[in-house]
Amino acid sequence: MSGQPDIVIIGSGIGGATVAAGLAASGAEILILETGGHIEDRPENRDQRAIFQRGHFRPDETWYEADGTGFNPGNYYNVGGNSKFYGAVLTRYRGEDFAEMQHLDGVSPAWPIAYEELEPWYGLAEELFQVRGALGEDPTEPVHSTGYSHGPVADEPAIAAVRAKLRAKGVHPFSLPLGVDIERWLAKGKTPWDAHPNSFDGKMDAETAALAAALEHDNVKLQTGSRVTRLETGPDGRDIAAVHYVQDGENRVLRPKLVILSAGAVQSAVLLLRSANDANPNGLANSSDQVGRNFMNHNSTAVIAMSPWFCNDSVYQKTFGFNDFYLSDGEGGPPLGNVQLLGRISGTILKGAMPAVPEWLLNRVTAHSIDFYAMSEDLPSPESRVMVDGERIVLKWVRSNWQAHERLVAKLKQVLRSAGFPLVVSRAFDKRTPSHQCGTVRMGTDPKDAPLDVFCRAFDHPNLFVVDASFLPTSAAVNPALTIAAQALRVADHIAQKDLAA
Repeated sequence: MSGQPDIVIIGSGIGGATVAAGLAASGAEILILETGGHIEDRPENRDQRAIFQRGHFRPDETWYEADGTGFNPGNYYNVGGNSKFYGAVLTRYRGEDFAEMQHLDGVSPAWPIAYEELEPWYGLAEELFQVRGALGEDPTEPVHSTGYSHGPVADEPAIAAVRAKLRAKGVHPFSLPLGVDIERWLAKGKTPWDAHPNSFDGKMDAETAALAAALEHDNVKLQTGSRVTRLETGPDGRDIAAVHYVQDGENRVLRPKLVILSAGAVQSAVLLLRSANDANPNGLANSSDQVGRNFMNHNSTAVIAMSPWFCNDSVYQKTFGFNDFYLSDGEGGPPLGNVQLLGRISGTILKGAMPAVPEWLLNRVTAHSIDFYAMSEDLPSPESRVMVDGERIVLKWVRSNWQAHERLVAKLKQVLRSAGFPLVVSRAFDKRTPSHQCGTVRMGTDPKDAPLDVFCRAFDHPNLFVVDASFLPTSAAVNPALTIAAQALRVADHIAQKDLAA
């Protein structure tokens, strides 16, 4: 790439890679800066002892509680971001998620746009990520103007039997919309894909789907090992004049026309806060004092159902979910959340959380169990926030809506017991497991209470966009990746028409 790029995209996760794919045909010179490198095709990628017991892929990084206590956050820095390890569930927010919704613990505010505005972009995102799915199974499914191009990933026999038992109990299981070519994935190794890294093995993540499409264009380049340290504004404090980054130990500078920040809900907020200057003493894009605030992380629990009469010989398991308690508790009460299968948990995986128990015993238990993931909305709060203290990242997560989540877990246990699983146990996830972090640079219509407009452009800086999970006004209670991708395509179209056409 000769000279300065027209656009610098910071980060190659779902947001950054998808906005690059959307902009690639514009002809603009686009440079994507990524802190990490590619995940190589190595034996550890399918070695469950390496992944879950030894933490082979966990970053050597410490964040801090507000009281100074350190913890390892479990976020990944590599091409494709956290999506390299995700469960590839690419579901739309429900239509109701875009409107104000009363929860047990408070109100989930309305989005500044309606579902109908994002709907066509959802369809394009589903096509880009080659989503496998089926319409008509989930009563809460929002309107689709386009169907899935690929049929759903099939249940394995043991899983199909459980789906039938749940349906017989009045539950409405639906096929999870998945970005997985199951034949390709299993050809590489007989493992689940959930939490397993992907090296072009059949999982459609930010690198293998969106970034691959973007890099087909000669005007798009990826530069790894490039950690952005600061954004610099011009003398007026408005336009972003320079992107400062470190590569190979050297400080370097780029001066693009547009900057798209897609470093993730925590790191995007951190970079804006660390880029404070005389004109922007509270950090960039932060005249509203909302950057870093409204941090959300789904309330999540693993629920394992066991029966001596059930034999689970499945490999991947993760093919259905149900939303019977999504819009209400099933009895006219407030919404509780989503339930979906986890990737198949083996004794080897379980030992990572239960190191004192022999692996052979855990394998006997998991041979007769099935594993679910219960997920409830975390409500936005200005007191739940990301902060910086020198070089430290400080995360003050104020959980909300936990009582509703406990009710969801109780409902799930009741359903599973009625379906023939007499023993059901659960374990909540904590902050060491990123459960869809979002909300720290939210979009809105009023610059007094939101850093971004409805196209993710910073109110304070006309040539700065933030396109990742940061922009989400609410967390809803479904996996956010497809919503991020849909908005990224919508933003790319807006930039192409308003900024690049000028």
